Amino acid sequence: MLNIHIVCVGKLKEAFFRDAIAEYTKRLSKYCNLNIIELNDEKLPDKINSSNIENVRLKEGEKIISSLKKDSYIICLDLNAKQMSSEEFSKHIDDIALNYNSSITFIIGGTLGIHKNVLNICNEKLCFSRMTFPHQLIRIFLLEQLFRAFKISRNETYHW
Repeated sequence: MLNIHIVCVGKLKEAFFRDAIAEYTKRLSKYCNLNIIELNDEKLPDKINSSNIENVRLKEGEKIISSLKKDSYIICLDLNAKQMSSEEFSKHIDDIALNYNSSITFIIGGTLGIHKNVLNICNEKLCFSRMTFPHQLIRIFLLEQLFRAFKISRNETYHW
């Protein structure tokens, strides 16, 4: 069974986000071993400038890198990356599982994004939308798209 790791910066505070995560975690248990790793985000300074933004990204990036599993195929979610349809994503997940590894790690950065050190070690980068969304919501988007991908690859019915 495929191992999916999701490394996220920041905790979910809202119950409705936690409920959605719990629901998709339950649905995905039929298709993969899911492991969500929540890392503490760095406290943002009162006045944000390019220097302290870089510092926050660096510290969060170090936490991300130290939490990565060896031999996992790493995909960073990044606004400047390529986009895929749900069908393309499904096929891509199957291809990774078949040709590379039985472990895929997705990285969702914090409020200020992902440090270049993390982006540089990724196998690839993926963008869900050019629009900006809260990282808590992107976590739910990712879980939903993973669930949809497994349904598509198995020719199982899912509302379109």
